[in-house]
Amino acid sequence: MFEFDQGIVKNLLKDNVDFKRMFDKHRMLDLQLEESYNKTQHVDDIRLGTIKKEKLHLMDKMAVLVENYRQDQSA
Repeated sequence: MFEFDQGIVKNLLKDNVDFKRMFDKHRMLDLQLEESYNKTQHVDDIRLGTIKKEKLHLMDKMAVLVENYRQDQSA
């Protein structure tokens, strides 16, 4: 996630509480998906779809924060 923006992500994780909260939630959802794929946790198809949508939504919101940070640094 954000392979080309690791420096920005590191700064946002340190300085932006909302970004850190979203990042941590995204990681938690990612673990839930991994567990469901590995069959260590049963997740029905509806819940699986909800998790994927929530991950995408969080990723979109974090991408906006990364872009805003990039623009603020170049200004």
